[in-house]
Amino acid sequence: MRLTILGGGGFRVPLVYGALLGDRAEGRVSHVTLYDEDPARLTAMTRVLRDQAAVAAAHDPAGDGPAVDAPAVDAPAVTATGDLDEALRGADFVFSAIRVGGLEGRATDERIALAEGVLGQETVGAGGIAYGLRTVPVAREIARRIARSAPGAWVINFTNPAGLVTEAMAEELGGRVIGICDSPVGLGRRIARLLGARPQDAWIDYVGLNHLGWVRGLRIGGRDELPRLLADTEALESFEEGRLFGAEWLRSLGAIPNEYLHYYYFNRDTVRAYQEAKQTRGAFLRDQQRGFYAEAGRSGAPAGAALAAWDRTRAEREATYMAENREVAGVGERDGSDLESGGYEKVALALMRAIARDERATLILNVRNGSTLSVLDAGAVIEVPCLVDANGAHPVGVEQLPLHAVGLVTAVKAVEREILAAAASGSRADAVKAFALHPLVDSVGVARRLLDGYAAEHPGLSYLR
Repeated sequence: MRLTILGGGGFRVPLVYGALLGDRAEGRVSHVTLYDEDPARLTAMTRVLRDQAAVAAAHDPAGDGPAVDAPAVDAPAVTATGDLDEALRGADFVFSAIRVGGLEGRATDERIALAEGVLGQETVGAGGIAYGLRTVPVAREIARRIARSAPGAWVINFTNPAGLVTEAMAEELGGRVIGICDSPVGLGRRIARLLGARPQDAWIDYVGLNHLGWVRGLRIGGRDELPRLLADTEALESFEEGRLFGAEWLRSLGAIPNEYLHYYYFNRDTVRAYQEAKQTRGAFLRDQQRGFYAEAGRSGAPAGAALAAWDRTRAEREATYMAENREVAGVGERDGSDLESGGYEKVALALMRAIARDERATLILNVRNGSTLSVLDAGAVIEVPCLVDANGAHPVGVEQLPLHAVGLVTAVKAVEREILAAAASGSRADAVKAFALHPLVDSVGVARRLLDGYAAEHPGLSYLR
């Protein structure tokens, strides 16, 4: 199979390639094409993947393996290109992992929002709206190009805001685009382990939108074990989400929220912590990754240097994730058990296997609602457990949301629809409406100033009038 990664110079690409290196089954990916508009990032990432292949070859269980600087015999071949149509041609699967405006754009989103006293996080609140307004027109064009150049390809969307972008691409690609996120995967895994179960043996009752969902039950052998966890304060506060939200609030909800709901439930505290921080998350990642790409792309570096630089950078990135939220909760540094990747690359590989080989799987994915949630229309993209087979992902029927969750889900979906409308019409009024309707933006006046600030600094918003 041939896999194309859009945003192929992106930092998390080695997670995907590493998962592919461990896939020894028939029908695995044999060729990976990296597409990116930045040749320097492509060069650096190609070197990291080359080092990964060499390490895999050196530790090949089939034998002693070749020398450390030689490619693994069965490692997927890697090519890189800045030509989108060339990258798409012949692809069986396309991973979309673009970042319109780069990390500089993310840092700008955060700064402008915080100056108005509202959250600027890249997928939540004002920052997520600005990012969506920049990204949706590009995602729609990519979807049209895929439909033309690789009409038989399945598209797996990683691009944030993942639910919104998946819905935009589905206008052109229908059910052949599926969104994934590692947050529900990591949350379900942590809860299952606390309850003494293997994650693969547990049924996770999770429902909502991307970065706006709740685990409402976790069934092991047909029995819901979540009430047992909710009753145990010590166990509840021993993992990331339990420490963030606190046992009392989780028991009040009767559910475990996705970590991103901390921005809603503790908004004022979090905004203050972000305003007082030395730099925003986007600015930190921008500066950190500048150093990584410069080091990994340096010519003449010894074999393995690019991968070593990536490993160091990733460890620091994971350790500092949501640091301000943990400060608000008073829980200190992340626990070692929480530093493990949520596993979005494993979800992507399982999704590809299920479709390509008709190996049935159950995965939490971003897909069209159909009749799953009665409070939303059929075309709304939601995040729920899905049964996956050769025909794609099929959402599983779930119990309806409680009223407090209905309010948040429908409000945020309304915002997403205004973003889609603004991106299609170029209407400033639609864009202002998107900001003003968001639960974390508290004034139409603030909404107008936010849009003015973003339009002044983002060339990608010049289409709004």
